[in-house]
Amino acid sequence: MSEPLVQIKNLKKYFTVETDLLGRPTSVLKAVDDVTFDIYNGETFGLVGESGCGKTTIGKMLVNLYRPTSGTIIFNGQDLTALNDTKRREYCRDIQLIFQDPYASLNPRMTIGDIIAEPIRINKLLPSNKVEARVNYLLNCVGLANHHRNRYPHEFSGGQRQRVGIARALAVQPKLIVCDEPVSALDVSIQAQVLNLLSDLKDEFGLTYLFIAHGLNVVKHISDRVGVMYLGKLMEIATKDELYENPLNPYTQALFSAIPTTDVTRKKERIILKGDVPSPIDPGKGCRFFSRCFKAFEGCGETFPELKDVGGGHRVACRLYDGI
Repeated sequence: MSEPLVQIKNLKKYFTVETDLLGRPTSVLKAVDDVTFDIYNGETFGLVGESGCGKTTIGKMLVNLYRPTSGTIIFNGQDLTALNDTKRREYCRDIQLIFQDPYASLNPRMTIGDIIAEPIRINKLLPSNKVEARVNYLLNCVGLANHHRNRYPHEFSGGQRQRVGIARALAVQPKLIVCDEPVSALDVSIQAQVLNLLSDLKDEFGLTYLFIAHGLNVVKHISDRVGVMYLGKLMEIATKDELYENPLNPYTQALFSAIPTTDVTRKKERIILKGDVPSPIDPGKGCRFFSRCFKAFEGCGETFPELKDVGGGHRVACRLYDGI
């Protein structure tokens, strides 16, 4: 395994919900609560979990759209949380974002060529007489033609618009791309094309991906390692093959049991969870999954378990593995 490109340590992001008369927070929503993991150079790290678990918030902190409440984000050896705004913006060129909605993320009043050229011009990466050639090259890389540069976003399909978003992310030659559910708004037939494109571009440009999604089959297709989140906490991390064949955390087991299968010879027991999802404002001291867990016992509600390595880089946060 290569050196980590990104090291996220004890990362927290709290949002104030209510304040007192003096403006002091009296109620906070714990969107991301003490999360630690690494992303290695050249890998695709998948981050999965149900809506509201905090995975997109982590991505937005990486690209400087949110400032962490506490914790550190070390990128390429530099602690981004310790930098001032000017220095952070310099590093943001190396970390780009592909948005979930390929239409809302593109300015409808700009041509495709201007959308892709804008980050090149802002960062002064090329002389003005070479920008057009670079835009044409990027369009070709994502499967679009040179003449598309003069069209507007509404003239394209959803899959084509997402290709434009990918080209824009590539324009500044980043090292890391945060893919925030980049295929969830696309037709199933188009999803595979975009995923294959992302895989090809990763090899061609030497990229590293943080791939955020709730579609488990999508994550398995593209990821090298996968982290599972629940209510702001990281529940399990492993290679994709290990995680899908041997999920250890009860939440991961329940999540994977819901994946549809076309194999009629393989019986699959669906795990039905009971109870309500705890409030992220007051999730309790113990395991976040405690109130819905089908394997819970008394100690689970006392403190949140440590994310423990059970062998081969497979890490799990669950009281069932305290003795390992």
